[in-house]
Amino acid sequence: MKILSLSYFILLGALSFYLFQEKTKAQSIKAGAEIYQDFCVQCHLANGEGVSGVFPPLRASDYLLNNIDLSIAGIKFGLKGKIVVNDEEYDGVMINQGLDEEEIADVMNYILNHWDNSSEAFITKERVEQIQKSILQ
Repeated sequence: MKILSLSYFILLGALSFYLFQEKTKAQSIKAGAEIYQDFCVQCHLANGEGVSGVFPPLRASDYLLNNIDLSIAGIKFGLKGKIVVNDEEYDGVMINQGLDEEEIADVMNYILNHWDNSSEAFITKERVEQIQKSILQ
């Protein structure tokens, strides 16, 4: 009986470790690439350049790199109204894509570190959870 109980707790501990293990930045970026292809590429294009005057660029985007929390909020809650990206004004609507916090973190890590973007920031699920809709006001 003791061996069975001990085996159960070892299995439970190993399973908990596996399930609650944090992703590395590289793993998050890889997962984010897939999410980008499924949800973002239609508007922002495969090269991240967007469409001038319609869909803002993510490639070398001053808005993205200087407003990480606002960018997270835009993905999390959707975004409407005027923003300025690389000295060009955009006044459109980006609907909430229904991504969960981990998916948002992954896609943010991907776009912050792809094309001509480079960021030391590592966006986590916990950071995304802390972002409130009121930040967009």
